Amino acid sequence: MSTADTPPAPSGRQRSDVRRNEQKLLDAAAAVFVRMGIDAPVREIAAESGLGMGTIYRHFPTRADLVVAVFRHQLDALAAAADNPAAADTPYEVLRRWVHRFADFLVTKHGLAEALHSDQAGFEALHNEFVERLLPVLDQLLKASACAGCTRADVRAYDFMLAIGNLCIGVETFPDYQARHMIDLLLAGLTQTAPAPS
Repeated sequence: MSTADTPPAPSGRQRSDVRRNEQKLLDAAAAVFVRMGIDAPVREIAAESGLGMGTIYRHFPTRADLVVAVFRHQLDALAAAADNPAAADTPYEVLRRWVHRFADFLVTKHGLAEALHSDQAGFEALHNEFVERLLPVLDQLLKASACAGCTRADVRAYDFMLAIGNLCIGVETFPDYQARHMIDLLLAGLTQTAPAPS
């Protein structure tokens, strides 16, 4: 190919437009996966994002590509979410909000193995990345809530993460299952209450 045939490099504006479209697409896909599951039609994602189906396939040629990208996008957002709490929030409210986002994320994660089909090594690598990045965040949130006297101090982050995961499994089996309600019951069980007067 001659220099004359080489397409011009995309400008900074084009690159930022591409990045913005990709973020919009990943946010939309995550929302659709939470609502409809990992096998949701691509047209639903296109409608949610306001982008064409051609744009989706250009960015992510296969469903596995899209699911992995959504997984990593949500992982980044969750890892960063604990760093910017609203000033008025108590440590317990910050923990609760993060746990709800984490539960939405697990809907995507539960479909990840199926989307990757036989790529067991790829799935395990992503699972390890998930645990390594999110466990310290959850541990930090639990400790902050316990230090503020909002929740018990004897809860291990890993145990709590497993409990949330187990409460989310029912979403795939029962259409009426309300994972967030179950998680709120679990969180209520962690709260510190003043001792009853004797």
